Amino acid sequence: MSELIIVFVNVILPVFGIILLGAFLGGRLQLQAQTLTRVAYYVFVPAFIFQSISTAAVPLSSVAKMLSFIIMTHLLAVFVAGGIGRALGRSKETIAAFVMIAAFGNVGNYGLAVIRFRLGEVAVPPATIYFVAISISAFIISVGIAGWAHGGSRGALWKVLKTPALWATFPAILVSTGGIEIPLMADRMIGLLADAMIPVMLFALGLQLREQGKVHLTGDVLIGTGIRLGLTPLVALLVSTLFVLTPVESAAGILQAGMPAAILIAIIAKENNIVPEFVTSVVVVSTLASVVTLSLLMVLL
Repeated sequence: MSELIIVFVNVILPVFGIILLGAFLGGRLQLQAQTLTRVAYYVFVPAFIFQSISTAAVPLSSVAKMLSFIIMTHLLAVFVAGGIGRALGRSKETIAAFVMIAAFGNVGNYGLAVIRFRLGEVAVPPATIYFVAISISAFIISVGIAGWAHGGSRGALWKVLKTPALWATFPAILVSTGGIEIPLMADRMIGLLADAMIPVMLFALGLQLREQGKVHLTGDVLIGTGIRLGLTPLVALLVSTLFVLTPVESAAGILQAGMPAAILIAIIAKENNIVPEFVTSVVVVSTLASVVTLSLLMVLL
């Protein structure tokens, strides 16, 4: 019990405190989440990814295993989530929402901060690799399933190719594996921008949650929350036994799989009319419930 309290106070509360600060100050300072999220998306996130991967001594064989592990995890979770929706006799839109929830956790601002505090700096490179892999694969799955449920998903691949996180990943791998030295001035600029990513994105998450509107606590919302916080990390735990991963790589992947639903799926749901109120409610409820579930998961790992 003492370890659970320590994890809650020293790992979860610092992260959640910044989220609450964003939610509390948003209205008082008349701040808009879109401004912070856009600058983070196009500037801070690519810088963070580039710095984390380019400076990491991670062999390509390890990267391949981590990518296989995390993609297999989310594909299986998506399959099970869709099956749950079908077994319950839900509409195409609700089944699509279950799939999106299983595919897309908040692995960026929330996940990276929690993993850094719990596992240390050594876990940042694998957590970042998982972040990129989950974000790209989940975006493809979410947009694709929305098209299946409600009429077309043209341009999905092009949207993925335009993702700034993807732009930063391949040059970072080249720098890391090719022994390329970055000029000191550029290295320092990238470092300063990278250091700003997590606090800015956590603060923006608070603003976003504040702007989400009314939450509906229904049975399906609880099921969706359970899929995101219970099913996906359980699948990750089982799949991790199939790969030869280090304890840090395994723990980082399981924790990333256990993150609450990402705000982005609420945006995709609204744009495609995929039961947006339901998806938004799962985002908010899963974020609040993750205070408990992530604390327990970190103690178990």
